[in-house]
Amino acid sequence: MAGLPGLALRFAVVGGGGVLVNSAALFALYHWAGLPLLVASGIAVELAVVHNFLLNDRWTFAVPTPSAGRFVKFNVSVLGGLAVNVVLVWSLVRSGMHLLLANCLGISAAFAVNFACSTGWVWGRRSR
Repeated sequence: MAGLPGLALRFAVVGGGGVLVNSAALFALYHWAGLPLLVASGIAVELAVVHNFLLNDRWTFAVPTPSAGRFVKFNVSVLGGLAVNVVLVWSLVRSGMHLLLANCLGISAAFAVNFACSTGWVWGRRSR
């Protein structure tokens, strides 16, 4: 799988794994560890970000050694995707769109932002 489509597929697979990491961590931290929901959610999100960064670094972009600089950039790009998602969902729901459809569009837009930032800025390549 070479080129941009291959990168996008690997990036999406890693993101799917991140959803599982986030969900498992959130459940464990909230229900088993008894942390407040906001704290548990924040930790779960960052654990998923770490998971996604390490797998994208090694598998998606095939970098042999992780870098703190790339990790910081990845965190910033994820925050950018989150902002796009939240603003888009809020705007679409306020304009009358069904919540779940708006959420799907928000997730898609956030994926595009995260992928573009990751390929162009975090890892600095457009294809392999």
